[in-house]
Amino acid sequence: MCRCRISPNVYTYNMVIGAFCRVGKLDMAVEVFKKMELKGLASTVVSYNTLIAGYCSKGLLSSGMKLKDVMERKGVSPSAVTYNTLINAFCKEGKLHEANKLLSEMKRMQLVPTVVTYNTLINGYSESGNTEMGNRLFEDMAVTGIKADIITYNAVIKGLCKVGKTKKAAYMVKKLDSEKLIPNASTFAALITGQSVRNNAGSCFSIYKMMVRSGCHPNEGTFKMLISTFLKNEEYSGAVQVLREMIGRAIAPDSETLSYLCNGLCQSNREELAMDLCKEIGSQQLMPEDFGNQSSNILSMGDTRLSPCSLRSSL
Repeated sequence: MCRCRISPNVYTYNMVIGAFCRVGKLDMAVEVFKKMELKGLASTVVSYNTLIAGYCSKGLLSSGMKLKDVMERKGVSPSAVTYNTLINAFCKEGKLHEANKLLSEMKRMQLVPTVVTYNTLINGYSESGNTEMGNRLFEDMAVTGIKADIITYNAVIKGLCKVGKTKKAAYMVKKLDSEKLIPNASTFAALITGQSVRNNAGSCFSIYKMMVRSGCHPNEGTFKMLISTFLKNEEYSGAVQVLREMIGRAIAPDSETLSYLCNGLCQSNREELAMDLCKEIGSQQLMPEDFGNQSSNILSMGDTRLSPCSLRSSL
């Protein structure tokens, strides 16, 4: 552009800053940001938000907060996007007190928090096991007049399930219908988590079947949780059934889960079934690369009648 004597405008600079941030070249993004100001172009809220997001993606939260202060001093008011970006970063770091302070600051600035703001915070508190605070924020949404979406409900349900409050979680699921919201894969995964916490493998599998009938697709994490719950209860037949459904969807098991299952089968005198499973997985090119090493560690602690080498050679 410069060679053609065309002067880039703020919009152009913002795109370049954003591009550098997306590829992780934060130093270059900062350089372009400074160059823009040296050219006499006033940075916009988009300029600041883009660079703040860049800092947050690198875990440089203090730099992001300092830039927010700079934009305010220069007369550029932070937007909901500014706050949402910082709140999300603090939640990911587990710094929920700081994230909540930003929510309070938003309200003082008469900036209306969005559904994204609340979803981020509720999810943060749910991940930390603080369901009381998550529910308080959920109620605050209604007071503020912000309609909860399926992501909100999933965050609340997940939090309740993680601490074993499955009855309250079921009540929240029932509310979805009255709110004209449809449960998705994340909803079912959260409910499976709740039953897994209670070591209720049968209920986990029932919810999984309901999930599939609803047209939702379980991911690797859901399958791993199901298998893990069956293994904790030493219900190896159930674990094998889930594993077969997993490979039927072309999802590879991780080496640790597969090793524990094979070890359990060996200890219950079902070495042949373990061999057959390995053949099935190998035939679909889904065998974890480090399965031999992982199984060696696990089998060394238990029954060694079926060695990692014999498992590998069966493929």
